[in-house]
Amino acid sequence: MQKIIHAVATVAVTAALAVTAVLAGPASATTGTLRGIELPPLTGDFAVGQDTLSLVDHSRKDPWVPAEDRELLLSLYYPALPRTGTPAPYLTTAEAKALLTDRGQLADHTTPERVAATRTHARTDALPRPTPRRYPLIVLSPGFSLPRASLTGLAEDLASRGYVVAAVDHAYESDGTLFPGDRLLTCKACEQVFPSGELKRVSDGRARDLSFVLDRVTGPHPAWRYSWLIDSTRIGAAGHSIGGNAASAVMATDPRVDAGANLDGTFFTPVPETGLGGRPFLMLSGDPTLLPPDFDDPSWNETWARLDGWKRWLVVTGLGHPGFTDWPVLGDASGYPHPETPLPGARSTRIVRSYVGAFFDHHLRGATTPLLDTPSPTFPEIAFHRP
Repeated sequence: MQKIIHAVATVAVTAALAVTAVLAGPASATTGTLRGIELPPLTGDFAVGQDTLSLVDHSRKDPWVPAEDRELLLSLYYPALPRTGTPAPYLTTAEAKALLTDRGQLADHTTPERVAATRTHARTDALPRPTPRRYPLIVLSPGFSLPRASLTGLAEDLASRGYVVAAVDHAYESDGTLFPGDRLLTCKACEQVFPSGELKRVSDGRARDLSFVLDRVTGPHPAWRYSWLIDSTRIGAAGHSIGGNAASAVMATDPRVDAGANLDGTFFTPVPETGLGGRPFLMLSGDPTLLPPDFDDPSWNETWARLDGWKRWLVVTGLGHPGFTDWPVLGDASGYPHPETPLPGARSTRIVRSYVGAFFDHHLRGATTPLLDTPSPTFPEIAFHRP
């Protein structure tokens, strides 16, 4: 069975088509109200706060712009007191404009203002929810060329379930992310990686990025004002596409990460032959029938054989590569469902949230999670794959 991700030669084209198809709607969409897009309701019990944190690793040069130190920008989501803070933005208008500019004809069908105005559920400067026990931490890495905002729906939902979530923008690896000083950093990595096909450079670098995030948000001198919320003995990593490979790559080098999940990402950085020290790993992939007939990705079979702890390989029928992000939800709201992701956005969001949440609930909290043990009538789209 083939792994569900677009190969190096098609990553750029598919990413462009994915977001273009998702957000594009009839031409009249440009005259519609800005209040037409909203992420699905949260499933957890807690209100969610959001904080932004800029980090600079002065010990490393940026792999794409060597004259600069490596920079990261984080959105940190956390359980919060209800009705405190102000609504958190989805993207800035400048970031939305950069996204649209790089997505072909998308700008003919919607506006940066409409994309930026997507309503989230988190609130900026919300007061943290008091807790007798600290919350597990999950770090999230987005797909290549996509901003951290593409995983907002998942990040917010995990926080509503009682996690601190750090969604990471890796400098020069998205279409456009606004860093401090009003610097819009574009995808310099794309210019270097796509011609060479060296995606391993991305996943290796992101593994180092995620370890640096752990250094700076946990420990005796953390950079985040609410780091006291985090239980540093319970840490997970997950991501979409190459961000999912970053989750396994950081586990291979950083023993602080207790569990990881790859959402439809090729393992450009292989899992070591010796495994991941018995730690659990979830492989959640899209529908192979939605891929070109000649597509081949042997990395998932190779990875499965090397995983030496608890493991699952689940396949989601009707879900294409972009379906693990917010894009199908935005597409439905724009009246143009994604042609490569037949499942409605609300349904794909529910599936991804449910299984990723169940995985971390089980391995970071010790909860009983039948979803991970047997097919569920609630989610007939999920198939348990056994190579």
